[in-house]
Amino acid sequence: MQEIAFSLRLEGKSIALVPTMGYLHEGHLSLVRLARKAADVLVVSIFVNPAQFGPSEDFKDYPRDMKKDLELCEKEKVDIVFSPKTEDIYPGGYSTYVTEERLSRGLCGATRPGHFRGVATVVTKLFNIVAPDVAFFGQKDYQQSLLIRKMTEDLNLPVKIEVGPIVREEDGLAMSSRNDYLDPGERREALCLYRSLRIAEEMIEAGERNSEEIRRSMKEIIETESSARIDYIEIVDGRTLQPRHRIEDNTLIALAVFVGRTRLIDNTVVRLDNA
Repeated sequence: MQEIAFSLRLEGKSIALVPTMGYLHEGHLSLVRLARKAADVLVVSIFVNPAQFGPSEDFKDYPRDMKKDLELCEKEKVDIVFSPKTEDIYPGGYSTYVTEERLSRGLCGATRPGHFRGVATVVTKLFNIVAPDVAFFGQKDYQQSLLIRKMTEDLNLPVKIEVGPIVREEDGLAMSSRNDYLDPGERREALCLYRSLRIAEEMIEAGERNSEEIRRSMKEIIETESSARIDYIEIVDGRTLQPRHRIEDNTLIALAVFVGRTRLIDNTVVRLDNA
């Protein structure tokens, strides 16, 4: 892959990368379509990264379907699918990791220790291997995309970071490979994430600016579902991820909720017209 990438760059061709863990859905494909327009050569990486899973998390059970993924990539006119083996990325004796020290501390970083070290490390390696001009990430993983943008700037990596919008099912549930873990009852109850974000947006539209009042209303909605357990509800600055006690322009409202055994995340970014 690295040799191909370098030869493409020597030919003067630009490269776009969409990093994924496979089990592709419409959310991934929306990024693929954006990337297709952004460069001469489109690379989709498929790699379930063990370094970003905790010891009690779902690495072994994470859904995989390479046959379907390849069919979808072919349909979307992806030029190269890069799907390395674990030993290609982390050979025996591997001991070098990339750590971001500020943006990775809160939200998912607080409840998934080591997760973003694994993300930053594998993305750095993918950038070094694929040598993309531009890489695409999704807003559903807002903290991840912010961290990767910061890491790219801090390490002077010559890659432009683009972020595509959240893609939702018709009923509002944010698309995720982990949605397949949900049984029918849990699938219905999982809508509490979206409903809680909608009530937050409605409160803000009505003039509410107190973050704690908004958080309290979100919590009440989620706690009506028997299988739902809140990991976090955070209202933070959309650039620094520092807590905001009052709603301002570019405020991120983010949450993680266990529905049964499945951990789901979602978010919305507040834009105030009068800001």
